[in-house]
Amino acid sequence: MALEGHINHLSNQHKKIEDIIETEMANPDWDEMRVAALKKQKLRIKDELERLKAAVN
Repeated sequence: MALEGHINHLSNQHKKIEDIIETEMANPDWDEMRVAALKKQKLRIKDELERLKAAVN
């Protein structure tokens, strides 16, 4: 059960970062470095989610 909670938490974080990236890129003066860092963070979370989901199955 704790693992499922962690997966849900990571999924929520992934979605929040995705929303932040979209908001940032909608701004005409968006910061490429910030978006790149956010995308890296989002990818790390995605990789962790896939690893955890594989462990559950």
